[in-house]
Amino acid sequence: MQPLAITLGDPAGIGAEVVFKALRELDVPAIVFGSRALAQPPDGITFHDVGGSGNVRYGVIDAEYGRIALTSIDAALDAINHGDCSALVTAPIHKRAIALAGSPYPGHTELLAARAGLARYAYDYAMYFDSPTLRTVLHSVHVPLRDAIAAVDASSIAALARLTSREVERLIGKRPRIAVAGVNPHAGEGGRFGDEEQTIARGIEEARADGLDVSGPHPPDTIFLAASRGQYDVVMAMYHDQGLIPVKTLAFERSVNVTLGLPYLRVSVDHGTAFDIAGKDIADAAPMRYAIEWAAERATR
Repeated sequence: MQPLAITLGDPAGIGAEVVFKALRELDVPAIVFGSRALAQPPDGITFHDVGGSGNVRYGVIDAEYGRIALTSIDAALDAINHGDCSALVTAPIHKRAIALAGSPYPGHTELLAARAGLARYAYDYAMYFDSPTLRTVLHSVHVPLRDAIAAVDASSIAALARLTSREVERLIGKRPRIAVAGVNPHAGEGGRFGDEEQTIARGIEEARADGLDVSGPHPPDTIFLAASRGQYDVVMAMYHDQGLIPVKTLAFERSVNVTLGLPYLRVSVDHGTAFDIAGKDIADAAPMRYAIEWAAERATR
């Protein structure tokens, strides 16, 4: 296997700490991308320096730190595109810092999709979370809740089902059973609590006509429990927190964020920069260790 490309994310966060802690405990080939001056990699780490100087100011939002995070990502992508690395593992970036550095993207998912020429969320790419307990794919990501509900659309639901079925089959080795969550209490209770489920049902029927194993809309308060007990392989959540709350509750230390649709495997931890504890050497590296192991196991598929 070619080495993993691992980016350290925002220098002011816990990225470098958890990556270096994780790599000390793993025997996984990797090239780490970041600022040598700010991250101070230990001996034995293969490191690609993207520049930067001075002493890191932990917990500080800084345009220069955003630039370093973005440059690290671009350098890692170059290594993957040239065949020097097999897959991408990303430590958290800070959304305001990359915005100050000039990035128009709200996070890794949208940035990496744009770099790969993928234009339409749900159709071309999507945010997916995998854990031993539960898997979920998001119909909408970084938008206000009112906009996520307004965006419930039959065509995009069918498109996301197609994308999820194709990509997740590559990860788990079989065609996934996809359960689509409703957006209203009790999945609308036959229209008493909202009519969005009628739109969701049309999207499901369109996907089923393509031969996909898709069902729903299911009541969102019970479908994640059913999936965690093995009745379904993936739950399609209608909005960000509907999918993330159960995943983080059930498997915070053993869950990964995967961008479906990219021409390479991209994996991230399911947490942020943790500015409040950065620089204190108390960050738990278990989620990053799991992400690196998860990526290494699947990088050759």
